[in-house]
Amino acid sequence: MIAVRNALLLIGLMSGAFAGAAEVDGDWSMPAKDYAATRYSALTQINAHNAKGLHPVWSFSTGVLGGHEGQPLVVNNTMYVVTPWPNTLYAFDLSQEGYPLKWKYRPDVNSNALGMACCDAVNRGAFYADGKIIYNLLDGHTVAIDAASGKELWKTQVADLRSGETITMAPFVVKGVVIVGPAGGELGIHSWLKGLDLQSGRVLWTARNAGPDSEVLARPESFHSFYDKGDDLAAHSWPNEAAWKTGGGPVWGWISYDPQLDLIYYGTGNPGPYNPEQRQGDNKWSCSVLARRPEDGALIWAYQFTPHDNWDYDANAVLILADVMVGGHERKALVTFDKNGFQYTLDRATGELLAAHPYVMVTWAKGVDLKTGRPILDPAKQTGASKGQVKDICPSLEGGVSPASPAAYSPRTKLFYTSTNNFCMDWTAREVRYLQGTPYMGADTPYHAGPGGNLGSFIAWDAVNGRKVWEVKEPYPGWSGALVTGGDVAFYGTLDGWFKAVDAKTGVVLSKFKVGSGVVGSPITFRGPDGKQYVAIYAGIGGDMALLAGDVRSDDPADVRAPPDYLKTLWRHTSQGGIVWIFGL
Repeated sequence: MIAVRNALLLIGLMSGAFAGAAEVDGDWSMPAKDYAATRYSALTQINAHNAKGLHPVWSFSTGVLGGHEGQPLVVNNTMYVVTPWPNTLYAFDLSQEGYPLKWKYRPDVNSNALGMACCDAVNRGAFYADGKIIYNLLDGHTVAIDAASGKELWKTQVADLRSGETITMAPFVVKGVVIVGPAGGELGIHSWLKGLDLQSGRVLWTARNAGPDSEVLARPESFHSFYDKGDDLAAHSWPNEAAWKTGGGPVWGWISYDPQLDLIYYGTGNPGPYNPEQRQGDNKWSCSVLARRPEDGALIWAYQFTPHDNWDYDANAVLILADVMVGGHERKALVTFDKNGFQYTLDRATGELLAAHPYVMVTWAKGVDLKTGRPILDPAKQTGASKGQVKDICPSLEGGVSPASPAAYSPRTKLFYTSTNNFCMDWTAREVRYLQGTPYMGADTPYHAGPGGNLGSFIAWDAVNGRKVWEVKEPYPGWSGALVTGGDVAFYGTLDGWFKAVDAKTGVVLSKFKVGSGVVGSPITFRGPDGKQYVAIYAGIGGDMALLAGDVRSDDPADVRAPPDYLKTLWRHTSQGGIVWIFGL
């Protein structure tokens, strides 16, 4: 039976509709539910007709303040929870009343990482593979834990904390390879992606995101850029070696995988420093999507969303693999809501740009040229130390969508669901010098609210026609990931601490519950041992929004920061916390 089930699953994955495929056993074993990163579950017990009856059935305090990004895993009637630093891993027995703790793993994590982490000591989750829970520690280690016992199986140092590298992303496992990358774009790191052996933790390959082809693993027999010609593109697009070696391009977001093409896809972050006049050229492959072979890291194609980034438009957002109609023909596509305000649809086999539509207000560019793949820039919004203050750049560097807030896709409605932000900014760049392990930025970027009176929203998006189908406006920025189900219900959380279920077809709010702290994590759903469907979410405000929200801390009486005007009331609705919630009917 196991062999038959695996064969049927493989057939489903290899079919043209694999992007919507989801496990039907009710587990949630990887961050985005499936390799296509859809965050879609086929479970239907909770639906648009009964979701109004959702209520909390269990909660647990992690005992850790800070940003609870990421999501739990549920495998074999066990829920696994990873906290922000100090990156404790909990395992809860869902088959017993009260879901008691089975075991707890406390790693030894260097506290110096707290001073290196750019934007809170977050962790974006774990991955289950071959009886192991794999996850990353803030100080640059990847660990494998026996899922049954909590015993550490291996621990590998992959990042260099001294140079500013930390790890906040969830690892990705495919074909026996654990794939990881570093945060640290604001500290001038020389970013990379690494593949580790799942059984031993041994580093199998390292691929740089900038530099000569030999380091980027762009081999002439296999690499092809749809819009670029020549060798050493990731070196020649920088002014010199010193620039690309401190150029950032971190990997702190999400990874997806097409088993038919045998390609992994991941995004890279901003180039450094923020003053673009110190790094002339396109600065490849920052702010890009890269497609690689998982077994050896070979680069197959790459596409740059924002060449010579002037605005900190990281491209670390989730890359959803779905079959999309383009020009009347179904294409094997990659769909992403980039931080720069455009929703991109690319051919996932070649990197050809098929469509690009603004999903929020965009002022830095007038559009994207499909022939060249490049944005059509507004000259008045170009930044640099010689230009002084440049006003009203939309979206802000927080992004139209925060890359930490992954979208979801429903193969039933053919719609994408995502939280969005409504911020603009003013930008003043200045010259900076690189000093290892210290901020390498060089810009002041005050924000202000965009038009409309709301700072965020949750939307349903039609990628075929490049249009918003419906929108739930929110008073604060949208910082939660999305979930959508076969019951046609979409789920998300808000910064002021609400967890909401909405009709996936209409956007009508079906239920909401106050969870005690702002939500910056992503919901999941699973089938419990009792056969019933449940939904789980972390509450625990953090990341950039906690830094901006003012006094949301309870552990530091001296921290009485006043919030900016556009977030002046958020502190009334949330404080920091770390709570795992489970909801049921």
